[in-house]
Amino acid sequence: MALMVVKFDLKKRVKLAQFLWLMYWFSVMAGVLVFSMGLFFKIELRKRSEMMDNNESHFVPNLLIAVGLLACGINAMGGKICYDSLDPVKFSRWKPMLKPFLVSCVAFNCLLVLTALLCFLMRIPLQFTLAEGLKNALRFYKDTDTPGRCYMKRTLDQMQIEFRCCGNNNFRDWFEIQWVSNRYLDFSAKEVKDRIGSNVDGKYLMDAVPFSCCNPGSPRPCIQYQVTNNTAHYSYDHHTEDLNIWKRGCRDALISYYGGMMNTIGALVLLVAILEVIVMIGLQYVNTSQCNLANPEDPESESEGWILEKTVKETFTDIMDKMKAMSKGNAVEEGGVDGVATVS
Repeated sequence: MALMVVKFDLKKRVKLAQFLWLMYWFSVMAGVLVFSMGLFFKIELRKRSEMMDNNESHFVPNLLIAVGLLACGINAMGGKICYDSLDPVKFSRWKPMLKPFLVSCVAFNCLLVLTALLCFLMRIPLQFTLAEGLKNALRFYKDTDTPGRCYMKRTLDQMQIEFRCCGNNNFRDWFEIQWVSNRYLDFSAKEVKDRIGSNVDGKYLMDAVPFSCCNPGSPRPCIQYQVTNNTAHYSYDHHTEDLNIWKRGCRDALISYYGGMMNTIGALVLLVAILEVIVMIGLQYVNTSQCNLANPEDPESESEGWILEKTVKETFTDIMDKMKAMSKGNAVEEGGVDGVATVS
């Protein structure tokens, strides 16, 4: 017994085809939107690629771009089929291709769901790539004369200002690295000698942060040097006072930014998948209603349309039987080839 049988007359078939034609072009626009979001996300990642540990994070935006282009092509073709279904002569040319096209639509819907799932899960790998990438970026902050790193200082400063963050995990990350280049240090000065001499690695470390960590909304002038030295500043206690530098780490800020973006894109892709399922079911009704006319010579005669020719269970059983038959056929062919080789 067929699944979800619906009776159609000519008027219903025409209305369904017109409705689906319109929905398919909405789906084309949705595909353009997915493509645009993937491109936007890729550009946003490239802006801060210097702070990423690897290029694996570009897999999802590349997938979104590909899915968007596929959606445009598949839905444009579906719209054309629905438009031609109003003309029996034109529709007859599409009949041999409709079953493979519907199978490809099912596969494409599975790809859409997988893409949405990857969007929601991207936050996890992003945490690891940013953790290591930002750690290296902080170390290269001072290398303004080194080829390939000369813009790292500007990139980090712009990021800390834009995202209102400081350091990798927090502002104390700057205390553990030398972020002032040696060319700007007076090695004859006692303070410089003492700081370098007191460090095992011979680095110039200090409890200070770059200017980009300063919070412009603070009423007090920015305390970016000797942050943890209470005696160096009047009426100041870094344990209790609300510091006028950003406390939030840049990794957390970037993950929140990219995570929110990917959740939005993932929800959009799921909506597109739902739309694709609707138009795919509608196209199946168009196909079956056109193929099952009571009088094939009379286009105005009534017909029945359905989603599946059999129940879900029976359809699944048939698919499994066909797959088993194909595997057995391949095994027999392989055995025959081996036998011929042995005889020769």
